[in-house]
Amino acid sequence: MDFNRLFEVLEYQQYRYPQQVAMAGRSDNRWQTWTTEAILLERDRLSAGLLHCGLHEGDKVGILAHCGSPQWVIADAALLQVGMVPVPIHATARPDEIRHITQDAGLRACFVSNAAMLAKLDAAEVQLPLLFSFQDQLPEAETGGTVATSLKPWAELCCDPDEHLSGRIRYLREGIRPDHLATILYTSGTTGLPKGVMLTHGNIISNIKSVLAIVPVGPGTTVVSFLPMSHIFERMVTYAYQAAGAPVWFAESVEWLPKILPEVRPHFMTAVPRVLERMYERLQEERGKGGALRRKILDWAMALGERYPYSGGASLPFDYYIKRLLADVLVFRQWRKRMGGRIRYIAVGAAALQPRLGRLFSAAGIEVREGYGLTETSPVIAFNRFEPGGVHFGTVGIPAPGVEVRISMEQDEEGNGEIEVRGPNVMSGYLHLPEETASRFTPDGWFRTGDVGRFEHKRFLKVTGRKSEIFKTTSGKFVAPAFVEQQLLRSPFISQCMVTGANRPFVGVLIVPEFAILENWCRENKVHWTAPQFMILNPKVEKLIRQEIEAINEVRLGTIEKVRQFQLLYEPWTPENGLLTPTLKMRREVIAQQYAGEIEKMYK
Repeated sequence: MDFNRLFEVLEYQQYRYPQQVAMAGRSDNRWQTWTTEAILLERDRLSAGLLHCGLHEGDKVGILAHCGSPQWVIADAALLQVGMVPVPIHATARPDEIRHITQDAGLRACFVSNAAMLAKLDAAEVQLPLLFSFQDQLPEAETGGTVATSLKPWAELCCDPDEHLSGRIRYLREGIRPDHLATILYTSGTTGLPKGVMLTHGNIISNIKSVLAIVPVGPGTTVVSFLPMSHIFERMVTYAYQAAGAPVWFAESVEWLPKILPEVRPHFMTAVPRVLERMYERLQEERGKGGALRRKILDWAMALGERYPYSGGASLPFDYYIKRLLADVLVFRQWRKRMGGRIRYIAVGAAALQPRLGRLFSAAGIEVREGYGLTETSPVIAFNRFEPGGVHFGTVGIPAPGVEVRISMEQDEEGNGEIEVRGPNVMSGYLHLPEETASRFTPDGWFRTGDVGRFEHKRFLKVTGRKSEIFKTTSGKFVAPAFVEQQLLRSPFISQCMVTGANRPFVGVLIVPEFAILENWCRENKVHWTAPQFMILNPKVEKLIRQEIEAINEVRLGTIEKVRQFQLLYEPWTPENGLLTPTLKMRREVIAQQYAGEIEKMYK
């Protein structure tokens, strides 16, 4: 048996690798597990319920959930097998974005995961004919508002299909082809309202099969999923887990990881760079609580890990190998134990990973591999491999099987040009935007990603910036802000930064310090610590950050790229305060507008 349509992936698992624990989710602070067979039965019961409610093939149905869950997977499969189109909505979406998605996609119904998501629909003043809950019922005290009146709980929605409904499900399934529309995902644009990306069954299936060929997961691999399923990265990977027969344990949020990892003891997980950064910060926080000897040992082990020379090819130098063994006994082993003791692989996407963190985790025995992709490409374009010779830290890896990548003819002196992609994973277009769709393809049919990059070491793709973000200073020279930001983030004292300088005489940068690490530094250097909003004004802190910037200027940045001025900020940028997109990309225009005064100070 093979699979060519998304709802067949679970059937493929049942045929090849039937699992007693195929998926697990938390309910009432306890784990609820599902067998593969039980998931398939519930999928069919839900499909029957959706048809019984009066929904039809082609109807668009939203999914607004605070986290991934077995219910998310079941709802997705139930919709897909009867030709309905799931439209995920990010839990962090603003009310105006939720309204836009509802109207643009023409939603006829929507699933919500809990009362908080129901409240989001109410705040967006969205009125839908049908509204469903992942929960069997919501507490009455939490279901206030106008949208709650039409809410149908999961237990009430599902029904055993009679002969008529079973026949309709079979009929609808048989009519679905791989080139039919499977889902619409709204890109979390850094400006303006999001666009609806239309992906077919074939688009996503091609990417699933590409990933299965290069990721070490199988029936004996336990995985934890905590990234939102509204992102195509986690959704596609979850399909791949199903196809590989890997049990999936869903965490409600990244905040639950310290508790869940020791419970589940996973072998593999996906993450965004911020998760690895947070793990690193926790190590630094622990460092501040230890004695002088413990701090020295931890500093030595971390510095050793960040110099990890292995790229998957030749063996480690002998002296480094011995030092790494010692670091493993003293530090890394305890680190892995806190993560369950079995974690071996982490796949990272959505944003650029600091190479030093990739090296550090890999030196600690947790192989970290960075990839690259877009919603429009289902999503994986390139990925660093886990096999020997397949990784180069600082790049996003080798093009995925079946995906062609080229650099446009218009290139700078270093060979950077727009990254263009061709393959079965590329979207069918943007919903209701034919002109926008046409503009994203070259005359010979390649998709323009909008990202700038080059190939290094012959076959490894390096992303150096976003074409629309490259600016020119008053000297007439171009600067790629993403590249400069990547270099600045090498400093452990810098958590977030945004480069400025368009039509200005030099490059400046807004910086949010890494306050956990900064606090340790202050303690060790006898600098009185107060609150972040006061510490950014401390002359000794400003001097430290300037020294960090000057060191990076000297070694890693060209003459035009060097940072001349900076401003420290105390409030982190998050999706909740509107300064990051739901996929954790900076909203540059919003940040620039909010901190216009601070930017002007740099150029006076």
